[in-house]
Amino acid sequence: MKTFPLGGIHPEENKLSTQAAIEVFPLPKQVAVFLSQHLGAPAIPIVEKGTVVKTGQLIAKADAFLCANIHSPVSGTVSKIDAVKDIFGYSKPAIIIDVEGDEWDESIDRSPEIKREITLSASEIVEKIKEKGIVGLGGATFPTHIKYIIPEGKKAEYLIINAVECEPYLTSDHRVMLEHTEEIMIGVSILRKALGVQTAYIGIENNKPEPIAKMKEMAAKFEGIVVEPLKVKYPQGAEKQLIKAITGRNVPSGKLPIDVGCVVNNVGTAYSVYEAVQKNKPLIENIMTVTGKSLGEQRNFLVRIGVNYNDIVAHIGGLPDDTAKIISGGPMMGKAMVNLDAPVTKGASSILIMKESEATRAQETNCIRCGKCMEVCPMGLEPYLFSALVNNGKIQEAIGERLMDCIECGCCLFTCPANKPLLDEIRLAKNKFRQMMMQQKK
Repeated sequence: MKTFPLGGIHPEENKLSTQAAIEVFPLPKQVAVFLSQHLGAPAIPIVEKGTVVKTGQLIAKADAFLCANIHSPVSGTVSKIDAVKDIFGYSKPAIIIDVEGDEWDESIDRSPEIKREITLSASEIVEKIKEKGIVGLGGATFPTHIKYIIPEGKKAEYLIINAVECEPYLTSDHRVMLEHTEEIMIGVSILRKALGVQTAYIGIENNKPEPIAKMKEMAAKFEGIVVEPLKVKYPQGAEKQLIKAITGRNVPSGKLPIDVGCVVNNVGTAYSVYEAVQKNKPLIENIMTVTGKSLGEQRNFLVRIGVNYNDIVAHIGGLPDDTAKIISGGPMMGKAMVNLDAPVTKGASSILIMKESEATRAQETNCIRCGKCMEVCPMGLEPYLFSALVNNGKIQEAIGERLMDCIECGCCLFTCPANKPLLDEIRLAKNKFRQMMMQQKK
């Protein structure tokens, strides 16, 4: 069975919420919608205090190449445009809307009927994806339409849909594959048409037999879609590792998937593309897993963008008494939240509630030069060397050793017997390097 050949680990899966059907989260009294919730420049607001908006209405427009439109997730009145703290405590500009009912923009098709005929041309599809503010839902929130503007001299040969969901605990992709199978296939067909490729491959790890069976059965009714079961290995959902597993091609250092003829999108993104192109619905809500070993009930919610995390926690009955850490994302690549009084964004995938025994790191000891971090690195890097260089202030030397090729999967941290904070040190070094580059440009 296919997988990527270099490195990788097998963390405990903890897919506790696979049987939890998607529930519609209740509308709040107020939402805060960040102007920047995608990779790139922030969108520019086109509303002001007192503006009455409908659900799905454009409220902030993309004003740069790497940017995405923002739409109102609710109907109501704009209270103000002000700085709001995100889950990490950083203040960012946001549009605050007081919720009044739930009146949707008339152009959005809210009927339950599945729209199967794809009438838009390839260029019209890309424009619609851009118009509706669709971004990648696999974590990076890269504006989706840009991937379908193929640079001159490049050619797309493979469309790869990432349905791996290899991060422990997360089950939103699992549930969307079970509950919206046909819509996903139509979304994949739309993306295949936009790209002009003959075949799309949907990669799913073989620890998801029910989604694999259902997706295969549905794919048989569509032209040019192949469901590819993959051997379980983390981080198979990483773009370069997934490309290697399915096509056998290596994305060279400093290059992009399109340089080897590939375009990769998350399965949740494919569903959002279906809704945008076939139903005229912008990206105003996403599916979030709320999970943890101390929770009495595991949940998957369909949550409007801008809903406050405190409202979600209150809805599940509050935090368990033994809560030690709350993570946005999974335990491998996710980040600890320091502020729950913050709004959900387009890229939010989960709330992972961890108890003390899971969240407490073991005491760090000296590196024993065992080489385990090298063995498990899926990029063939030397994390122990990065650690030594970074701790001695040698950032440029670390860059020369391919520090920027690190995909921050956390395999090195997971396997290190000395409990060294390798991933933290690498992230810190990357941030310092980016700051150095910005200073040089000034």
